Amino acid sequence: MLTVSGNIAAKVDEFRNLLGPANGGTAGEQTTGRREINWDGAGANPFDNKNDFPAGFFNSNVKAGAVFTTPGTGFRNDSTDFSEVNATYATQFNFFSANKIFAPVGSNQLDQLFQVAGQPTPALTRGFGIVFSDVDLADKTTIEAFAQDGSSLGVFSAPVRSDAGSLSFVGITFDNAIIARVRITLGTGVLGANVNDVSSGGTSDLVVLDNLIYGEPHKAL
Repeated sequence: MLTVSGNIAAKVDEFRNLLGPANGGTAGEQTTGRREINWDGAGANPFDNKNDFPAGFFNSNVKAGAVFTTPGTGFRNDSTDFSEVNATYATQFNFFSANKIFAPVGSNQLDQLFQVAGQPTPALTRGFGIVFSDVDLADKTTIEAFAQDGSSLGVFSAPVRSDAGSLSFVGITFDNAIIARVRITLGTGVLGANVNDVSSGGTSDLVVLDNLIYGEPHKAL
């Protein structure tokens, strides 16, 4: 497992190198390499700053083998640091890759399921990493990996932010492609007009996410 807060760029690159070269939005299963979601592509622009970002965008519009679910009401791809949701968020969140960040709507939890890129075929990956923004409390922002049979492969915590840049990274790898799904838990609260972070006088640790980096999804057998 790789974890870091503060200046995370070197560790993120180390994790990318562990997984192999970027396969971008190339459709179909690739032999090696990785996929990455940074939310910043032009194709996502029509959904920016609204609460209707398509759960399957990154396997239908962009062939990256990722589909999302949430117990909330949707997803938001945001270019304003979520300041249109709550003005206090403008100085709270930051991005790793300019200039959009992402969160579920009505929940602080989402799952990412893996599919063969561009196909509705369940797939497995050997590694998963994520950039978080504004982790204030230890062991509350986590990723939990699940095998194809639904069993847990472990819960992995993001480190608390170490500076005003507010970024944290956690990445996990396995020897083989065994991850069928990851559950991402973002702090302890849900973004909202009247919900402030613990660093702004509130009672919840509010966290959002940026880059998702994962090994090439391979067809589940």
